[in-house]
Amino acid sequence: MKALRFHAAKDLRIDDVDAPPAPGPGEVLVENRFCGICGTDLHEYAYGPIFIPKEPHPFTGAHGPQILGHEFGGVVKAIGEGVSHVKPGDRVSVQPLIMPRRGDYYADRGLFHLSANLALAGLSWHSGGMAEAALLNDYNVQPIPDALSDEEAALIEPTAVAVYACDRGSVTAGNSVLVTGAGPIGILVAMAARAAGASKIFLSDLNETRLSLAKEALREVRTINPKIEAETEGGVGCDVAIECVGNEHALKNCASAVRKQGVVVQTGLHPGENPLNWFDVTFKDIDIRGSWAYPTHYWPRVARLIASGQIPARRIVTKHVSLSEAVSAGFDQLLDPAGTHLKILIDLKR
Repeated sequence: MKALRFHAAKDLRIDDVDAPPAPGPGEVLVENRFCGICGTDLHEYAYGPIFIPKEPHPFTGAHGPQILGHEFGGVVKAIGEGVSHVKPGDRVSVQPLIMPRRGDYYADRGLFHLSANLALAGLSWHSGGMAEAALLNDYNVQPIPDALSDEEAALIEPTAVAVYACDRGSVTAGNSVLVTGAGPIGILVAMAARAAGASKIFLSDLNETRLSLAKEALREVRTINPKIEAETEGGVGCDVAIECVGNEHALKNCASAVRKQGVVVQTGLHPGENPLNWFDVTFKDIDIRGSWAYPTHYWPRVARLIASGQIPARRIVTKHVSLSEAVSAGFDQLLDPAGTHLKILIDLKR
């Protein structure tokens, strides 16, 4: 079968690889339908390997060359012994986190996403979404409601990141929320904040094109340049600021923008240590919280939020490409500093 594989930085290839074998006990074979190109995929392409193991992964044994893609869905083709929650023909979304299910401190507490042995389909697993098919564990494959499209099935993963970021910030009805970064995750966080009841949402970015695209995707959001102070009740700052860039200036802007006893949520991945004015953190009595991935049980909840229209995730999709053109018309365009696209989906049937 055809698969887009990472070989090295700036070296992605459409390879002919063996199709996955018949599923064994507790496994599911999925015919992939749509797969999103994520910011993590872009970082691997530009600077990797980062998350892709150079040596065999301690839990999965996976290493490069790696089939990419962890935002995807498709149709169940076959199931292994003991699988009962899906059957051949079911439309599904893939929850890509792979980890020990027991005997792990965090897994034993249901915090699977925090496992020290965490792997991801499309980054540290033998299968990924940028291929014609994928072999997965049963817990990775989640059936989707009829109201959810195949395209939206591939958007549950990034939307889960956004929903969890808002949960970490305890966003609630009437809050004012600042989101830094008008990329796909930033816009989805703004949508998730609105779904949680936030009444005033600010979205900042230095790229005016991205801000315009964000405004088209979510009319209610107020797009601002980070140099402009957010207009908040009493002029004291936002209740919650969620950083979705992985940039030290954006993080500082969040700490500056929240009111006293406000909450800053760090969602974007920083490439290294970044300084923060800890006097202000103490003086303003603020909380700073990390937000890593998402709890694995979020899939049904996020699917309902998208299917109901409360989070119109489909609006962030600006282009579809075939697998054969994914590098030139997908990865390379998303790395263009002009930022004319948000989310590009690979259509595996195209």
